[in-house]
Amino acid sequence: MTDEELIRLYWKRNERAISETSRIYGKYCYAIAYNILHDNEDSEECVNDSYHKVWNAIPPTKPNVFSAFIGRIVRNISLDRYKMRTAEKRGGSQIPVILDEIGEIASDTPSPEDECVRQELATAINDFLKCLPMDQRVMLVRRYWYADDVRSIAERLGMRENSVSVALRRIRNRLREYLISRGIEL
Repeated sequence: MTDEELIRLYWKRNERAISETSRIYGKYCYAIAYNILHDNEDSEECVNDSYHKVWNAIPPTKPNVFSAFIGRIVRNISLDRYKMRTAEKRGGSQIPVILDEIGEIASDTPSPEDECVRQELATAINDFLKCLPMDQRVMLVRRYWYADDVRSIAERLGMRENSVSVALRRIRNRLREYLISRGIEL
């Protein structure tokens, strides 16, 4: 089943859309949730919650890339669950480390979540990613979108962990400089 056919099922309010989404994207969604939560039960709940959220979002939304659409939803639900779980305790998860690393290029002061500003930032980041060699692009996306740990990224790319850590730090610094040069306030 293609993504277009799947989206048509949602638009027709056909409940088969959820079972097809689970069949096609279930493992993908679970991997995203598990990389954030490191808990089977919570990850499964987040994936199921994401199906419900997709059901409520389509229509009116008509996603261009369904995998990115559902990936973003399950990621956000998982991050919310993580924040809720760790409100009073801190564990050994990768999320605090990842948020600290990516926080190096963003200010601590939240800016208004204006759609125009978010779109400008997204465009700038996508333009930056297009300029990176494939291995660096994979590193950045695997670390900051999929929340992979440095070890698994190193194994995936056949590199040493230290090399990946150094490369990620350099890429973050270049991204920060790139965004500043584009006039984006951090």
